Amino acid sequence: MTDPALRQDQSKARRGNLRTAGGLAVVVIGMVGLAYASVPLYEIFCRVTGFGGTTQVSELESDQVIDRTFTIRFDSNVNDALPWQFMPAVNEVDVKVGENKLAFYRATNTSEETIVGTATFNVTPDKAGLYFNKVQCFCFTEQVLKPGQTVDMPVSFFLDPALMDDAKMDGLTTITLSYTFFRSRDQSAAEQVAFAPAPATAGTGSGSND
Repeated sequence: MTDPALRQDQSKARRGNLRTAGGLAVVVIGMVGLAYASVPLYEIFCRVTGFGGTTQVSELESDQVIDRTFTIRFDSNVNDALPWQFMPAVNEVDVKVGENKLAFYRATNTSEETIVGTATFNVTPDKAGLYFNKVQCFCFTEQVLKPGQTVDMPVSFFLDPALMDDAKMDGLTTITLSYTFFRSRDQSAAEQVAFAPAPATAGTGSGSND
């Protein structure tokens, strides 16, 4: 016959184990939730603060130009897994604060397959990211290039006049905009392009005359 005191101790132990297991489950669920939420939250944080040289996104062009000039340098890089050539059309431009500027980068697929590429970007020094506004940028969408295809990709930007009120920007004259292209993990868009039927050519067909 089991001792009542022993049964009570075993029951307490089981309840304690259940509470511990329940607590661990809550922790695990919370960690999974944070894992899913951390990326978008981090991106929002970077957008708002310019952290790590993250640029800002503007739906409208600037309507104010201030007579303070910066030199914008353009940098380009390609990950080793992507067989593309990628470079800016010009190495640098001078732009006034608030001036709307359009620049181009050129990419060429040097391989024999259709590939989807994705670009990441940042500006240096990091403190300039808060005031570097992009209106249009090829980094917002995946780029699909056929074998040997070359494309010119625009980036429209301006420097936010608010930088004039930031003492940390005093004395700064040069900002570098840098892009790095990677091979996208999802290559389904490349397959769609590769297997898409060729468009009909005017003036050809089975009814041609000899």
